[in-house]
Amino acid sequence: MSKKKENYLPQSTAGLVRYYDTGDEVVKIKPEWVIAFGALTGLLVLVLLWIK
Repeated sequence: MSKKKENYLPQSTAGLVRYYDTGDEVVKIKPEWVIAFGALTGLLVLVLLWIK
C-alpha cells in the first residue's frame, strides 16, 4: 500500500494565552480605588509644581 500524504497546516491559535483560566489568582481592584489613586497622584504633582 502507498503511504498517505498528511497535510500539516499551521496552527492559528499557537501562542495564545487563556486569561480566563487564571481568574482566581488575580488581585482585583475596585475602579473607585484606581480613580482615587489617579486623583491623588495628580494632586501631588500639582502641589510639587506649586512648591517649586
